[in-house]
Amino acid sequence: MKEPRKFSSFKEIVQAMGLVFGDIGTSPIYTITVVFVLLQPTKANLFGVLSLIFWSLVILVTLEYGVLAMSLSIKGEGGIIVLKEIITNYLKKGRKAAFAGFLGYIGVSLLMGDGVITPAISILSAVEGLRFIPGIGEINTSTVIIITAIITILLFSVQYKGTDKVSSSFGPIMVIWFSTLFITGIIQIFSMPEILLAISPHYAINFMLHNGLAGFFVLSEVILCATGGEALYADMGHLGRDPIRHAWYFVSIALIVNYFGQGVFLLNHGEAESILFALVRSYSAVLYVPFLILTLLATIIASQAMISAIMSLVYQGINTHIFPLMRIKYTSTHLKSQIYIASVNWMLLIAVLFMVFLFKKSDNLAAAYGLAVTATMTISATFMIWIFKIQKKPVKMVTAIFVLFTDILFLLAVFEKIPHGGYWSLVIASIPLFVILLWLSGNKSMHKAFRALPAETFLFSFKQIYKLGKNITGTALFFTRSFKQIPPYIVHCVIRSNIIYEKNILVSIATMDEPYGVRVEKVDNIAEGLSGVKIEKGYMEIIDIHEVLKENGINEKIIFYGVDDIIAKHPLKRLYAFMKKITPPFIHYYDLPYNKLHGVVTRIEI
Repeated sequence: MKEPRKFSSFKEIVQAMGLVFGDIGTSPIYTITVVFVLLQPTKANLFGVLSLIFWSLVILVTLEYGVLAMSLSIKGEGGIIVLKEIITNYLKKGRKAAFAGFLGYIGVSLLMGDGVITPAISILSAVEGLRFIPGIGEINTSTVIIITAIITILLFSVQYKGTDKVSSSFGPIMVIWFSTLFITGIIQIFSMPEILLAISPHYAINFMLHNGLAGFFVLSEVILCATGGEALYADMGHLGRDPIRHAWYFVSIALIVNYFGQGVFLLNHGEAESILFALVRSYSAVLYVPFLILTLLATIIASQAMISAIMSLVYQGINTHIFPLMRIKYTSTHLKSQIYIASVNWMLLIAVLFMVFLFKKSDNLAAAYGLAVTATMTISATFMIWIFKIQKKPVKMVTAIFVLFTDILFLLAVFEKIPHGGYWSLVIASIPLFVILLWLSGNKSMHKAFRALPAETFLFSFKQIYKLGKNITGTALFFTRSFKQIPPYIVHCVIRSNIIYEKNILVSIATMDEPYGVRVEKVDNIAEGLSGVKIEKGYMEIIDIHEVLKENGINEKIIFYGVDDIIAKHPLKRLYAFMKKITPPFIHYYDLPYNKLHGVVTRIEI
C-alpha cells in the first residue's frame, strides 16, 4: 500500500535547495553563453535552443530522476549504486549480474569524473564575473585563474572540519539565488512575453531539422543545463523523496524563467559573453557586486555539494568492497552524508586545480563537461528499463525507453567534444575505474590463495589446547569473515603459538545489500571458551563497533587482527599488493581502541 503524500515543510524544502540543487542551479551562469559562442543569436535559433533547454529539463531531470528513478530505492536510499544493487538482488549471480555490476562501476567512475569538473567550471565561471564590475578595469586570464585557485584551495582546506555548522546557511543562500534568477528572468520576459512560446517542442524539432549536423551537436552544449540532475536521486536518502521533489517545482521554474530571460536579453543586445552577468549589470551597476558575491557563494555551495557527494560515493564503495579501505572522519553527529576522507579530498583538489590551469576559461572547460554526466544518465536509464521489466511495470518501462533514447541522442552529440577536451573526463573517470577493477581482481586472487582452516579442524585442536588449562586471564577478540573458515592468523595465534584466553570471541562484520540497519547475533558455546558475534550493517551505516560489542556485554582485554604480507609476481598484482600495503587495516576503519590492538602478519602468495 502506497504512503499518502504530504507536502513537505518549508524548512525541508529550503534544506533541499541548499544540499541538492547547487550544481544544476549554477548552470545558468554559463549554459546560454557557451551555446551561443559559435551559434548566431537569431530569433529562430534562440527559440529553438530555449525549447531544447526546456524539454531537456523536463525529460532528463524531471522525468528520468524526479519521476522514474525516485520511484526506486532501498530503504529510501537512491543513487547509481542503489540501482545496481536492486538489479543484482534480482539477478543474484551469473553473466547478467556481472554485466550490471560492471555498468555500475563505470557509472560510479563517471560520477567521480564529473565531481572534478563541476567545482572547476562553477567557481571559474563565477570569478570571470569580476571583469564586469563597473570601473574595475581589465582583469586578465591569469588573475582570474589565480583567484579561482585560491578559492578552490580554501574550499578543500576546510573540508576536514565538516559542513555541519555552515550547511544550515546553504538553503537560505540558494533560496536567494533562485529568487534572483527568477526575478532577473521575469523582468526580461515581461518585455517580450512571446518568448514563452518556445516551450512548444516544435521549435526544438524545427531547430534540429533546419540546422542539420551542426544543430545536432548543439545538444552537446544544451546538456549543461541538466548537469547536477542526478543529485535529485543520489541525495534522496539524506533528505527524503518529497522535499526534493517539492523543492524542484520552485527550482525548475526559476531556472526556466531565467534561461528564457537570458534569451530575450541576447535577442535584444546580441552579446554572447557572460550573458547572465551582462543582464544583471544592465539593471543596476550598484546591485552587480552583491549579485557577484551571491554567485560566488552559490558556486561554492554547488562545489561543496559535489565534494560531499563524492565522499559519500567512495564511502558506499568501501562498504560494498569495490574501493580500498581509507581513513574516515565523521564530521557530523546527525547528518549521515557528512564524512571526510583525506586522501579523496586532496586528490580531488589536485585534479580540480589541474583542470582550471589546463582549460583557463569556463567556455573552454565546457568542452570537457557533459560527457560523464550524459553517460551516467544513459547507464541509469538502462538500469531502470531493466528493473521495470523485471518488476513487470510496462508503463514505466516504456517511459524509461523514451528517456534512454533521449539520453543516447545527447550522448552521441557529446562525443563531438572528445577531441576538444572531452577526453579529459574519460581520463579522470578511468582512474577510479582502474582502481575498482584492480581491487576486485586482487581480492579475487587473495580469496583463492587464502588458506583458511575449516572450522571443524580448528575446533578439534582448540579444544585440546584449551583443556590444558594454561589459558590467559581475560577476553580476546579475533576478527574473521566467517565462522566456517578460520583465517590463518587465528590458526597461527591459537594453534601454533598457544595464545588462548579464558574467553575467546570470534567477531564477524558483514555488509548488507541494504543502505541502513544493524543486526547483531550472538553465537554462544561454539566450544568451551569460544563464542562468536555476527554484526551485519548497511553499506551506508556508520556504526561504532566497540560500542556495539560493549552493549552486548563484551569487555575485551586484547583485539587480534590479521595483516596480509602479499607476495606477487605479476605487475598488476604487485600494484594491488602495494595498494593493499598503503591502505590502513580494516581495524582502523572502525576506530577501535589502539592500545588493545595486536596485528598478526600472514604471508600470502598471489
